[in-house]
Amino acid sequence: MREHDAEMKKTGPNRRKILECMAWAGTGMVWTVSGGAPASQLLGSAQAKDAGFTFVQISDSHIGFDKPVNPDAVGTLNQALDQILALPEPPDFIIHTGDITHTAEPGQFDTALKAISRLKRDVHYAPGEHDIVDAATSKAYMERFGKGARDGAYYSFDHKGVHFVSLNNVVDLKANGLGFLGADQLAWLADDLRDKKDSTPIVLFCHIPLWTIAPEWGWGTQDSQAALALLARFGSVTVLNGHIHQTMQKIEGRATFHTARSTAFPQPAPGTAPAPGPLKVPPGQLRGLLGITDVVYAPGDARLAITDTALGG
Repeated sequence: MREHDAEMKKTGPNRRKILECMAWAGTGMVWTVSGGAPASQLLGSAQAKDAGFTFVQISDSHIGFDKPVNPDAVGTLNQALDQILALPEPPDFIIHTGDITHTAEPGQFDTALKAISRLKRDVHYAPGEHDIVDAATSKAYMERFGKGARDGAYYSFDHKGVHFVSLNNVVDLKANGLGFLGADQLAWLADDLRDKKDSTPIVLFCHIPLWTIAPEWGWGTQDSQAALALLARFGSVTVLNGHIHQTMQKIEGRATFHTARSTAFPQPAPGTAPAPGPLKVPPGQLRGLLGITDVVYAPGDARLAITDTALGG
């Protein structure tokens, strides 16, 4: 991440350059939303403490998963929640970027909800493909996690000058499992953004990445360019995703894209395995590949800051 920051200083924020970073050190990051895109920062640093507010991203808790890769997904979720509770600056709220459960069973939803509720913070959810698989699971999801969302499980809210948008790109999946937003949701997004000033910081979050990482694995969203075109006029755009269970980042122009690690199990890096799926690692290494994401908003001209923190190791 330090190398990434140094490179950004050399290129300048307005030069269109794609920078991608992959880190296998864990998932907990401090996002400092500060006038634009992210830059890395240590949890508890002076910059974080002086910021306007913080929020935390967790993802892919897969409650109900019990394979040898991680037979205790509830336990690792609770360890992630313990890390959030131990943060030096309590977050204003939490976002969960999908795959709360593994098979969308009501009992799995309830177990996750009970665990996450001990944070005693508002939680904003985006569904994963493991959460909404049919009409019945969609109804169960919306009853528990769809507060404030439209029937399609997408919505927006404002917090201290930042506009947050949660999208649903896990229904009507395309070839190889690529995400899809659809015309209705894109029309809603255009209307939602219409009255926002170009200077308004935008944070968009959904489950499947909005940038194409590995289309042969379904790691991308087929109609993402239509959504990103609606965001092009804004000076600060941050897109947070889950789904791929590893940390990847791309900065292009004024937009930053970031995927978070899972709290349940890692997946292989693109091109290192025949297909995606749970990656078995030695037990002592597992918690070094899981984690949380802490995000800090600081009004000003600095970029967002991102720091990854593993659950252990």
